[in-house]
Amino acid sequence: IRVIAQDFILKKSYRRILRNNQDLYAKEMPAIATAEHFELFQRYLKSRHSDGGMSEMLYPDYQAMIEDSPVQTQLTEFRDQDETLYAVCLTDKMNDGLSLVYSFFNPELQSRSLGSYLVLWHIQRAQKMGLPHIYLGYWISESPKMSYKTRFQPAEILAKEGWIPIES
Repeated sequence: IRVIAQDFILKKSYRRILRNNQDLYAKEMPAIATAEHFELFQRYLKSRHSDGGMSEMLYPDYQAMIEDSPVQTQLTEFRDQDETLYAVCLTDKMNDGLSLVYSFFNPELQSRSLGSYLVLWHIQRAQKMGLPHIYLGYWISESPKMSYKTRFQPAEILAKEGWIPIES
């Protein structure tokens, strides 16, 4: 599924999420694994995806996920003024957009809606870069964990006949 970044309009709820996180700053950096990122990654997985296969990843597995890529990849970390790490996103830079490969964040800060914030930040980043899309990865309509992806409109899904519009 991909969001058409250039046509995206901020709804009131999205403006609230951006406002709730305006104390955070983003730092784009090379895709190099760190112990601090891995600790946050593990906390996130234990809280959100403890039943998934990734929850057993060791540091070398995490390092391979972050560093082994045949495309232009970067990390973006999100911190506050005290340098507290809130979130990290592994992003591929493509000719026509940004692809959010994997995002993780402090699971204890639900009121911030950090997952949605990361998507919104990338939409705004793509707009500033003049890129038409952000890619949110696979979408399975029956999966409640993936349902958030359709909230960002307008969006398209890749089907046999090519990219087709999808509604939330």
